[in-house]
Amino acid sequence: MKVACYLRISTGLQSLANQRAILEKYVSDKGWTCDYYEEIESSRKTRPIKAAMLHNLRNHEYDGVVVTRLDRFARSSRELILDVDEILKKNIFFISVIDNLDFSTASGKLHFHLMCAFAEFERSLIADRVSQSLQRLKSEGKN
Repeated sequence: MKVACYLRISTGLQSLANQRAILEKYVSDKGWTCDYYEEIESSRKTRPIKAAMLHNLRNHEYDGVVVTRLDRFARSSRELILDVDEILKKNIFFISVIDNLDFSTASGKLHFHLMCAFAEFERSLIADRVSQSLQRLKSEGKN
C-alpha cells in the first residue's frame, strides 16, 4: 500500500516532529510506503501542500491518507466532511491515528456519517438563529 501522510502546523514556530514520528511508526507498523505532505504556516484559505496532495489523490496515486488527528487535516467540520467524502468516494481510505478513526471500516463510516449529521444540524441551528435575528430586527424597523 502507498499512502499520503499529511502533516500541518499553523506557524513556523511549531514543529512537525511529533506528527512525523507518529505517522512514521504507524506506516512502518503497517508495512506501507508513504509520501509526506508537510504544510507549514498554513492560513485558513491557502494550503498549497494539501491542494497538491488532493490533486495526487484525484489521480489515484495513493491507496489512502493518514493523518495524526482530524484537526491537522481540516480547519472546520465542513472542510473535513467535504474533503473526506471526496476521498472516500474515490475508494481511498482515510485514517486518523490519534483519533483512532478508520473511515473505511463499518464503524468508521458510521462515525463519519454521525459527524456529517451533527455538522448539518449545527448549520441548521445557525441558519435558524440568523433568520430569527433578522426577523426581530425587521420588526423593530432596523435594516
